[in-house]
Amino acid sequence: MMFCDRCGLPAAEGDHTACAAARELEPPRFCPHCRRRMKVQVVPTGWTAACVEHGTTQG
Repeated sequence: MMFCDRCGLPAAEGDHTACAAARELEPPRFCPHCRRRMKVQVVPTGWTAACVEHGTTQG
């Protein structure tokens, strides 16, 4: 099961249009694989989000 990386709810359930729009401007908050809250670091050149189970993503 995949999860929304902004709100943490199941990606297949509900309307995530607002989440998709917000994700254009901000980093993910939840791991899309396990729904854990990620450690997010924002810097002037981008962001890094780390899940303890699934590793790091950058943007």
